[in-house]
Amino acid sequence: MVDLALKNLLHDKLRFFITVAGVAFAVTLVFVQAGLFFGLLSKATITIEKLDADIWVTSHNTPNVDFSQVFSEARVQRIRSIAGVERADNLIVFFMPIVLPSGAQENIMLYALEDFKRWQFPWHLLEGDVSELRRGNFMILDDYANRRFGQFQVGDYREVQNQRLKIIGRSQGALSFTTSPIAFASFDLTQRLMPSLLIGNTTYIIVKIKANANIVAIQQEMARRLPYNDVLTKAEWIQKSQDYWIKTTGIGMNMILTVFLGCLVGVVVVAQTLYTSVMEHLKEYAVVKAIGGNNLMIYQLLAKQALIAAVVGFVFGSIPAFALRPLIAKLDLELLITRDLVIAVFIGTVVLCLAAAMLSFRKVAAVDPALVFRG
Repeated sequence: MVDLALKNLLHDKLRFFITVAGVAFAVTLVFVQAGLFFGLLSKATITIEKLDADIWVTSHNTPNVDFSQVFSEARVQRIRSIAGVERADNLIVFFMPIVLPSGAQENIMLYALEDFKRWQFPWHLLEGDVSELRRGNFMILDDYANRRFGQFQVGDYREVQNQRLKIIGRSQGALSFTTSPIAFASFDLTQRLMPSLLIGNTTYIIVKIKANANIVAIQQEMARRLPYNDVLTKAEWIQKSQDYWIKTTGIGMNMILTVFLGCLVGVVVVAQTLYTSVMEHLKEYAVVKAIGGNNLMIYQLLAKQALIAAVVGFVFGSIPAFALRPLIAKLDLELLITRDLVIAVFIGTVVLCLAAAMLSFRKVAAVDPALVFRG
């Protein structure tokens, strides 16, 4: 039966090539669209993931980490006194205007902490020492600013919120969904940069829980003590931030539509190929039935053809998707193709090709075995 399946599928090599090409195109389309989607979402929450905090305290209804809202910095004391809390600190995340050497004004996303080291933040430092940030009007700028603002060097000065700050280090990998480069400065300096809004205030409280402590009970106690704030675990805050961008920017619907179109292309091509092959070899299927074959055997034969097309198409569709990753990276985008995504796309490809085979099976199931004895 395997030989018959291969024979029918490879009888017209051009048609088989078109089938594989259709599946490969669908696979590539799904990989690229889903990979870009997950890459964008990872940028939106990478700072949440990398900060060594288990719980985030935010203002009520803060939509995501970039669009912060201020509240009293004194509330951190209520958190520190809770049993099971290892440490808690105020964190400011705020857009600040920066003046470039050309005179143009852009925005940066400024992250401010009292002690960056104990939060292991920033997580990838190319140059500089975060402990030096507290010693003056200093900042560390992420390397992504080279692409947005032009080249900069450690030791250069930039004007931020009408204050001249010295760049004392470079980080790498700190990105935001808004594409504004991220910078890091001391908590006190950041408050002084915008005193009318930030003096005496913060935008977040980040909390590290002791090992083996009951995080649910601690979260509930924090919510009781801070009734005018939202208290979120890291996972909840990541999910909330990602949901905001999915629902407000339309990237979620865009991905769904593109994936649907890719799947539709694959199903139509495979179904058309298998149906044409069935019609051309209808007598051979009648022979199988005449010698005692049942509908299950017929469907197994068609399913094997669909599986061959699915596996070959998946392999040839994956190659260009992975090859595009470095090219897309040059456009400041990330094509994030995880192991789970690869598994999901492979299973989806197989299922859709088998579903396409069902369209041809309906024709074969109705074939009369006596057809083999007719002229």
